Amino acid sequence: MRSGDIPFKFDVTDLLARARRLANNHLGDVNITLPFLSIGVSPASREQKIACELVIWLKDRRVLSAWECCDDCIDKSLASLREIRKTLVEKQIQLTELQDGPLYLLLDAMATGIRQFMTFEELLNRDAGAPPHPRFPDFHRPPDTRQTYFDALEVLRGHLSRCLAQIAAIAGMPVPTQGLIANYQGPWLLEAYQEPAETDS
Repeated sequence: MRSGDIPFKFDVTDLLARARRLANNHLGDVNITLPFLSIGVSPASREQKIACELVIWLKDRRVLSAWECCDDCIDKSLASLREIRKTLVEKQIQLTELQDGPLYLLLDAMATGIRQFMTFEELLNRDAGAPPHPRFPDFHRPPDTRQTYFDALEVLRGHLSRCLAQIAAIAGMPVPTQGLIANYQGPWLLEAYQEPAETDS
């Protein structure tokens, strides 16, 4: 069902600028990576605790553990994303006093990815009013729109999964081997990101 197309690209310019400031102020021996950047950080014990909770909770979220095959699957993945976004905000509230720390940055990376996907999804949703298939009611979007959803969710799943791997590094625990799709570990898919402009900072 996945074509390999990249229907939209993430803009992580602001996140990268914040990560560079973080690297200047919080040098440490825990290495985390973002697209185009790798830094060493020193997470606080509170960050490690919350990161551990998040890894355990996120590993079985539907959008990270299953591929979509029909419109019903897409709808379930969208619901899963809304649930994840709500939890990310709750965890960021718990980190209010550590907003300049690495975990807050990674939560923001996840939230930013979801937000940019949802903006893209709003454009797709305008084309989602096709009549239901007479024999397969789980197919109610036009085929080309459905395929774009599949591809966009694939790109977002990779982004969130790789963010989760960095959160696991903060927690000092391995990336879960169950409950996640293994294809999304490893290097960032840089083609899915707008290349940042060169800066002097």
